[in-house]
Amino acid sequence: MQDTDELYREYSTQVYKFVFSFCHNHLLAEEITQETFYRAIKSIHRYDGTCKVYVWLCQIAKHVWYQELDKQNKRKADPLEDSSLSESSHSTESQFILAQEKMDLFKQLHLLDPHTKEVMYLRMTGEFSFREIGEILGRDETWARVTFYRGKQKLMKGRMS
Repeated sequence: MQDTDELYREYSTQVYKFVFSFCHNHLLAEEITQETFYRAIKSIHRYDGTCKVYVWLCQIAKHVWYQELDKQNKRKADPLEDSSLSESSHSTESQFILAQEKMDLFKQLHLLDPHTKEVMYLRMTGEFSFREIGEILGRDETWARVTFYRGKQKLMKGRMS
């Protein structure tokens, strides 16, 4: 196993991208990434080598993310905290239309089966390659490509209906 500095240098960017694909918030993604490496270093003795280090780190990151979601649900976070539209040069009307389209897309994504949904999120928001997605999910690149394509087809079919 690598030393902790080397581990962080090699995987921090990838883990950050993975986390960002779920939370869509740069500061929160940085925080969760830091917590992931903190926990990984604390439990490095439990890493048994049955999966790649990157996959192990993503498993930890996903667990930290789920804990963060639980905390947010308990706090009943303010839904107006999303500032993704605040610094746009578009008119109020076009901002509203874009927000509605984005909301519709995510509603449709939510209806997909869990594997397809995860592939779609990783590809669209985390900007992971199909190879990386396959690696994260313990599958191969072809499976990730086919799953993404089928998910995209389902979304397109749903929009035309």
